[in-house]
Amino acid sequence: MSDALTQDTIARLVPEGAHVLDLGCGDGALLEKLVRQRRCTGYGIEIDDANVLACVQRGVNVLQLNLHEGLRAFQDQSFDVVLQIDTLQHLRNAEVMLRETARVGRIGIVAFPNFAYWPNRLSIARGRMPVTRRLPYQWYDTPNIRVGTFRDFEALAKKNGLKVLDAFGLQDGRTVRWLPNARASTAVFKLARG
Repeated sequence: MSDALTQDTIARLVPEGAHVLDLGCGDGALLEKLVRQRRCTGYGIEIDDANVLACVQRGVNVLQLNLHEGLRAFQDQSFDVVLQIDTLQHLRNAEVMLRETARVGRIGIVAFPNFAYWPNRLSIARGRMPVTRRLPYQWYDTPNIRVGTFRDFEALAKKNGLKVLDAFGLQDGRTVRWLPNARASTAVFKLARG
C-alpha cells in the first residue's frame, strides 16, 4: 500500500504528535510521513534487510524483528497507535498479533487487501484466483499466507474483544463507507480494547 492517497488517508487516522509503532513498516514511507507531517514519534518493525536499510536512509527509527515472535519487548499501552498496514495477511499468528496490537497500543489501525471486493469475486466465479493491483501475485507465488474480507475482520475483532472505532474501505484513494465489503479493494479498521 504505497500510493500517496492511501498513505494520506491512513495518516489522517493517526492523532497529531502520537507515539507510533508501525508493524511491517516496509521502506518506512508512512512512518516518515507521520513524523514529518503529523509530528509523530515512534518506531517501525521490519524483517527484510533491504527495507531496514531504506528506513535508515529515510531517517526512520527501525527495529529488525520477526513479528512471528510477537511483541513481548513492548509494555502494555506503550504506544498511542500501532499500525498494521498490509501486514496481517503475511502473518501465521494473525489473531495473536491483533491482540498484541491492542495490548501495546491505545489505538490499532489495521489495513489489508479485501478479498471480497467484487472483481475478486468475479475472478473466483470464473474459476481463477484474482490477480489485481492489491493482490498482484499468482496463487502459487504469493507472500500472503491468507486472504481476508471486511466482514471476516469485523468478526475477528469482536471475537477478540476489540472495539471497532471506525471501519471503511479504500478504493483508488477514495473512502468507501457504503457496502465496503464489495466495493473496496482495501479494508481499514481503527480499533481499541473493548
